[in-house]
Amino acid sequence: MKLWSGRFGKETDALVNRLNASIAFDARLYEEDIAGSIAHAQMLGACGIIAQKDADAIVKGLEEIRTDIRAGKVEFSEENEDIHMNIETLLTARIGEAGKRLHTARSRNDQVAVDFRMYVRGEIPVIVGQLAEFLTVLCHRAEEYKTAVMPGYTHLQRAQPVSFAQYLMAYAAMLCRDVTRLEDCQKRLNVCPLGSGALAGTTYPIDRFMTARALDFDGPMGNSLDGVSDRDYALELLSCLCVLMMHLSRLAEEVILWCSWEFKFVELDDAYATGSSIMPQKKNPDVAELVRGKTGRVYGDLMGLLTAMKGLPLAYNKDMQEDKEPVFDAVDTVELCVPVFSAMVETMKVLPDNMRRAAGRGFINATDCADYLTRKGMPFRDAYTVVGKLVAGCARQGRTLEELTLPELTSVSPLFEEDVYEALKLETCMEQRKSYGGPATGEIARQIAETERFAAARRK
Repeated sequence: MKLWSGRFGKETDALVNRLNASIAFDARLYEEDIAGSIAHAQMLGACGIIAQKDADAIVKGLEEIRTDIRAGKVEFSEENEDIHMNIETLLTARIGEAGKRLHTARSRNDQVAVDFRMYVRGEIPVIVGQLAEFLTVLCHRAEEYKTAVMPGYTHLQRAQPVSFAQYLMAYAAMLCRDVTRLEDCQKRLNVCPLGSGALAGTTYPIDRFMTARALDFDGPMGNSLDGVSDRDYALELLSCLCVLMMHLSRLAEEVILWCSWEFKFVELDDAYATGSSIMPQKKNPDVAELVRGKTGRVYGDLMGLLTAMKGLPLAYNKDMQEDKEPVFDAVDTVELCVPVFSAMVETMKVLPDNMRRAAGRGFINATDCADYLTRKGMPFRDAYTVVGKLVAGCARQGRTLEELTLPELTSVSPLFEEDVYEALKLETCMEQRKSYGGPATGEIARQIAETERFAAARRK
């Protein structure tokens, strides 16, 4: 018999049971549900709402149930719909009448709200810890390749010389923002809905501040309607995870390109690549491709929950049962993708000679050539035009700027001197970019040090 069956004169249809039940996915909330129920029972006893001996029996029974669940000794029932009713049914079966008092001054609406909020709060540090480890990997690899020149791109066209370290630290900067977004989300969600009741609070003299403290919340939510109907924290988490996955997807695309024979800037370790069933030469970047693909899946989780919530009146509606699966799916996906992607980057072989050869073509030192003339006194726009003409001529002849003779250079401007060849060396071009955030080795060292400090403060 269902705990809410008093109002009804017939059994629930079997298909309705299947549609209504959530135990198949919300069973993972058992830790949070038991913690919330223990705090609630202790508060009921402390406030004299139920006898202290009943509160003590409830707490002891819940702790024993938690131990049994952890040991795999409990089988949940779809008949009891969800994790909340499964645990309450188990409790009553074990301790008798006292178990029936647990739900005093509480609704499943505020019960699930506190469980889910605690679950999200608990997963954020896990993801932050994974990101901290990934940031450490990026820093270590950047340290290895501070002087490895490669072409930087705009429009996927070779643009200016940078280092491989600069590329990696650009993604590190993105991941640092992902960390702070998640931490901001955690700060906002850390208020307790328990005690909101079904929607309008309760007539019992409960102490919501006591339960909030017991569950490590900053305090209770200030409006009971909002307490049971708010899922902003879940949407905010999903939004953060979407941005994070977008960053991983962008890096995945880089890795996929870099692995191709057309680039061949990196080679993945055999443990993080796969082969073809028919082409024996293939080494496919499947890890990167799967992360790129799973990004769309996480986007879908966010859109699914946004759509479920968009037309709901206050307060709780059964539609909100659909909040958990997208969050569980997104969290599981991210917690799988981040560490495997980190390991892929940590183990991949970098091919700096290939990067340097690619940087030697595409006139990526053209801006530096114009800057050279500007430093000699020519207005930048005039220098831009002069160098553009040189580039056009070199392109027709299949030559680079460095291959032009000094007479050829002085024929377009007398400002060119022998020192132009040192100025046009790609290593010089990169090292002279000492502006804050640039690819010069000193600046990269600063970026690495700051990122390592950031990661160390969050590493588990």
